[in-house]
Amino acid sequence: MWGREVEGRVLRFRLAGINNQNFLMRDEETGSYWQQITGQAIAGPLKGKQLPLVHWDELSFGVWRDENPRGKMLQPVGEYAGRYAAKDWDKKMGKRASVVDTAATQVAPRELVVGVKIDGASRAYRYEKLVGGKLVMDRVGGQPIVLVVGLDGRSVRAFEAKLPGKGDAAEFYRKEELGGGIMMDSVSGAEWSFAGCALGGEYQGKCLAPVRLVKDYWFDWWSYNKESSIR
Repeated sequence: MWGREVEGRVLRFRLAGINNQNFLMRDEETGSYWQQITGQAIAGPLKGKQLPLVHWDELSFGVWRDENPRGKMLQPVGEYAGRYAAKDWDKKMGKRASVVDTAATQVAPRELVVGVKIDGASRAYRYEKLVGGKLVMDRVGGQPIVLVVGLDGRSVRAFEAKLPGKGDAAEFYRKEELGGGIMMDSVSGAEWSFAGCALGGEYQGKCLAPVRLVKDYWFDWWSYNKESSIR
């Protein structure tokens, strides 16, 4: 997700096409073309400019509703409902051929991955393996991170594995059976929610710094992160 303001100007975007099966958009103000996955202008007067990143999560509706009981959601527009993608569109897309050859990586082009990029270093995590393990500790770009799967078994978030305020690195362990916490840290023993916030102890009310994730097909992630490792 990207902000629409560039150099003090708020831009309006429309679908312009597809490049390597990646969404392209064109702003109405300058006619520049922008790339979905990077948020960067690739052609036109604003070529090279970058849209500001807005942190976002890809969650199941149940998880989102529990965290945002008064939240609002967009409803389908009745007269256009027939044009919307079917509920099983992702399964159909998973069977389509890819325009990018990933044979050299020995990873199927349409394998779902969760990608992380920090300080120029990138790593992808196999989605099915990640949700099976429920929690992964790692380092990317020299930074300690923790990836954790929600209680729905589908939603994934990542955080800096550093305790708030002090910046001390900590190990995190899965602890679903505790009182509302989904993981516990090795330093204070506090429980932490799926939102990355401490539920008790000295860090109660404080939250871990979020790390941006991109859930994507391997071929698309690899296209823009050629040096990415995968685990």
